[in-house]
Amino acid sequence: MTHYDVFNGDADGICALQQLRLAVPQDAILVTGVKRDVALLRQVPCAPDARVAVFDISLDQNREALLALLEAGAQVTYFDHHHAGALPVHPGFHGYIDTAPLVCTSILVDRHLQGACRAWAVAGAFGDNLPDAARELGASLGLGPAQCALLQALGESINYNAYVDDEADLIIHPAELYRAIHRHADPLAVMDSEPVLRRIRDIRSRDLAQAADLAPHGTFPGGRVFLLPDLPWSRRVRGAWGNLLVHDAPDLAHAVVSPGRQGGLVVSVRAPLARLRGADALCRRFPTGGGRAAAAGINHLPVERLADFLAAFERAFDPAQPPR
Repeated sequence: MTHYDVFNGDADGICALQQLRLAVPQDAILVTGVKRDVALLRQVPCAPDARVAVFDISLDQNREALLALLEAGAQVTYFDHHHAGALPVHPGFHGYIDTAPLVCTSILVDRHLQGACRAWAVAGAFGDNLPDAARELGASLGLGPAQCALLQALGESINYNAYVDDEADLIIHPAELYRAIHRHADPLAVMDSEPVLRRIRDIRSRDLAQAADLAPHGTFPGGRVFLLPDLPWSRRVRGAWGNLLVHDAPDLAHAVVSPGRQGGLVVSVRAPLARLRGADALCRRFPTGGGRAAAAGINHLPVERLADFLAAFERAFDPAQPPR
């Protein structure tokens, strides 16, 4: 029997896996990558003895590979909060799927484990830009503001590492970052114990300071669009900066657009905090687009379609239109 842990390389995927493997230890082959590399199940061999645990990658975007695994006789346990579409009806499929806007995969694993490793769910929720949910979980553990701040720094640092176009731009590969983190049962001790996380935190701070100087490329009644320069820090910063922008202006949607390493544009969209819906529907209108209601993206937008995206963004978040 061969076990595989398949996970998004961001904070939510890593913290979700960390919870399950602390509670249920299991040696497994790790399958992961940068945040936007979500078609990961195709890397798992179709074999009847495969036991696959999946965290924080869209079922809809992995449907063909998932069905092939199930038909081969594999057992697949699936935790996710992205748009899923129809769930497979198969004895080998065990799904924990919830696409509600204020839920992330770390919270789903926390529910499954009945809070056994909840402090890691707090870090994952902070990393996935759900600070209110994170603080609520922290309060259930009796964590004070200083402890929550440490878990927020941890979650945001883990998350920041994954926001690149390809593995060549990573500060550390997510599989190696998970292995470093997995040595620690207590997330409050990790930042002090792992120099790579302090390095990521410092790079994130410098990158965000550069982004803060940019003016919007487009301003609409319901949102703002920022266009970043073609520089390495731009490819790292877009998701984290989008998270900060929505907290700065919670009634507005935001899109951060930057040149992709392989050409074209990469888009990161955040729905207004006051109305957490519409980001995934907007991005799925374009090839390579997907995500969840509150936060979504487009992996490759041709430059000549930028005007189309701006028009669609304006319509999607027009406050004069009824909520969708």
